[in-house]
Amino acid sequence: MGGVASQVVSSSGQQAVDREKPQYSIGEAADRSGLSRDTLRWYERIGLMNYIGRDHAGKRRFSNRDLEWLALIGRLRTTGMSVADMVRYAELVREGESTIPERLQMFRDTRAEVLAKIDELRQTVAVLDYKIDLYEGKTSTVKPAALTAPCEGIKI
Repeated sequence: MGGVASQVVSSSGQQAVDREKPQYSIGEAADRSGLSRDTLRWYERIGLMNYIGRDHAGKRRFSNRDLEWLALIGRLRTTGMSVADMVRYAELVREGESTIPERLQMFRDTRAEVLAKIDELRQTVAVLDYKIDLYEGKTSTVKPAALTAPCEGIKI
């Protein structure tokens, strides 16, 4: 009976096994993730990384799943999320599905913070464009809103 459906299940099951298979040394994981070996060791030590597999000699072996986790952590760092919050997130993931509401709220809060930063950066680009236009002698330049009500203490 096998058929296509069983082949798909078998294939996806194999992909899951391959994703979990410890196959990269710490050097290879560092190269693939863009992080240093010391950072990878530190992430493991502080609980940001789940259990890292070991080979017969006791050396760390990273899986594709570990590399995916490192990519997520990298994105969270880009958002400005603190290491403590990332560790808390990792703990919540390890605790299981009952923590999904708290994890969801963490991502919603982080998303709101990122959108606020993006807005602030857009306003900053508008100010920079305005100043560039002024210095290039463009007289039809319209002063951006970010300059019509400047922040206290900022010299323009």
